[in-house]
Amino acid sequence: MKRPRILIADDHEITRIGVKSALDASGAYEICGEAEDGRETIEMTRLLKPDILILDIGLPLLNGVEVARRVAVDSPRTSIVVFTEIDSERVMLESLRSGAKGFILKSDEVGELLAGVKAVLRGHTSFNARISEMLLTLVKQQSRDNVLSAREREITQLIAEGHCTKNIAQSLTMSIKTVETHRSHIMRKLNIHTTAELTLYAVRNAIVYVENAPRVLSMQGLPTEALEPVYVDVAAAA
Repeated sequence: MKRPRILIADDHEITRIGVKSALDASGAYEICGEAEDGRETIEMTRLLKPDILILDIGLPLLNGVEVARRVAVDSPRTSIVVFTEIDSERVMLESLRSGAKGFILKSDEVGELLAGVKAVLRGHTSFNARISEMLLTLVKQQSRDNVLSAREREITQLIAEGHCTKNIAQSLTMSIKTVETHRSHIMRKLNIHTTAELTLYAVRNAIVYVENAPRVLSMQGLPTEALEPVYVDVAAAA
């Protein structure tokens, strides 16, 4: 019988090794590949067509939420199980909206991950009791519209990760002037004026994550403690 194929996407090698070891030990799955950043994950998903994508949220270059959105459209037969240390309510909700079928915390037991993968392969969703309770609370709250477009979120992530305008332009295959125009629009929409403010917005709105952003804040002379990932309502400012 053909074993389900799994792609593991995480920027920490030790995590990929641990997940691979747990899945291999079960004898039920084939690990078809590993990816280290968001863009590589999208390309490998298109190429390898895995049954399951085990996806970390805090990926560099393109975060896991954006990856999930694109995989859900480009590779709809691949089911996504988010495997992350970030237990923010905002991140959980955005992951679900992006198409994830499961949400497992890295602090959970290995059995939780294996059970989650098994459940998703059977067509179910998988969340532990605490996450389910948090999600039930969230769905009762009024939904907020996204302030930034998908392209603007992508550029915001790259800026917050410390990439210069030239590198962003090369990475996204656009002119420097176009990147600068996007940046200007983003700043105006959010009513902010510095890279540090934009980085704070990116972290607090689940566009980039703490581990990928503190260098920019330290360059601006701001403490990384300010990076607590909570939602910032910019509707009034926009």
